Amino acid sequence: METSEKAMLIQNSEHHFQLLFEIIESVPSRKRSISIETNERDKNFRDVIMHLYEWHAMLERWYREGMDGDTPSMPAPGFKWRTLKQLNMRIWENYQEVTLNQAIKKLKLSHERVMKLIKAHTNEEIMTKKYYKWTKTSNLYSYFAANTTNHYVWAIKKCEVIADSIREAEEKVV
Repeated sequence: METSEKAMLIQNSEHHFQLLFEIIESVPSRKRSISIETNERDKNFRDVIMHLYEWHAMLERWYREGMDGDTPSMPAPGFKWRTLKQLNMRIWENYQEVTLNQAIKKLKLSHERVMKLIKAHTNEEIMTKKYYKWTKTSNLYSYFAANTTNHYVWAIKKCEVIADSIREAEEKVV
């Protein structure tokens, strides 16, 4: 039996989501909130997790508005795709008071909601370009994949750097 793109999207999303948490959980719990020295925006696991969470929330909003027949403002009200850096910085600023445990709970719930959206569609609905007016010349797959599998791969790389940096700092202390 041929595996559909929808099935692969679900499988890859779940796999990478699990991998992400394996990396975070590889760091002792008392050390998971440590921020690393970096010039990059995301300095700890919480930063990465809340970034994913907020992009899930945006996807859910686009989806809801689009399915209601509206044209969602993408990526977010007041932002354009070319101002993504400013949007991502705003996301980072908005979640500095959130704890890692709160962040993890939020992300796990938003991941479940996004996976439910994916599962609610047929492979044809997901893969056919212009199937839904709000996706314009694209298809649902491009939105779903960008905010699940592809984003999780990015997050895994970020979290590996953070985890390695925390472990290296720990080794210097010993």
